[in-house]
Amino acid sequence: MTMTRARRKLRLKNEINVVPYIDVMLVLLIIFMVTAPLLNLGVDIELPQSNAQTMDQQSDPVIVEVTRDGRYFLTLEGADPEEMSAEALVARVSAFVRNNPQVAVLVAGDRRVDYGTIYQGMVLLQQAGVPRVGLMSSPADPAN
Repeated sequence: MTMTRARRKLRLKNEINVVPYIDVMLVLLIIFMVTAPLLNLGVDIELPQSNAQTMDQQSDPVIVEVTRDGRYFLTLEGADPEEMSAEALVARVSAFVRNNPQVAVLVAGDRRVDYGTIYQGMVLLQQAGVPRVGLMSSPADPAN
C-alpha cells in the first residue's frame, strides 16, 4: 500500500497555467489602446486625377468655395453661394451634415490659392463633423 501512495504523489498535473498568457494579453491590449489613437493623425483626402470621372450623386453636394484672398462661400442644395465667416461656416455645415449624414462635401478652391488656405478650410469642415471631404476640379483642357 505504501507503493500506491508514492505513485499518487509523483503523478504529473496535466493542467495548463494560463495566468502568464492572460498577463501578456492584457499588456498587449493596453499597448494597442494607447497607440491606436496616434495612428490617425492626418486628414484623409483623395486628390482627383486630371481626367477624373464625374461622381454619381443622388442629391446635390455641399460645396465650400475658397477664394484667393481666403474668403469662404457655402453652397447648400444647389442654392446660390453665400459668403460667410469661418465660425458661421462650421455652424451651418455641422447642422446640415447632422440632418443629412450621407451628403457629399466638396471643397472648390481657385488654383492660385495657397495650399494652406484650402487646408484650413478642410480643417473647418473636420471641426464641423464632416467624415469625408472631396476636392473639386474641372476637366482637363485637351489643348494643353
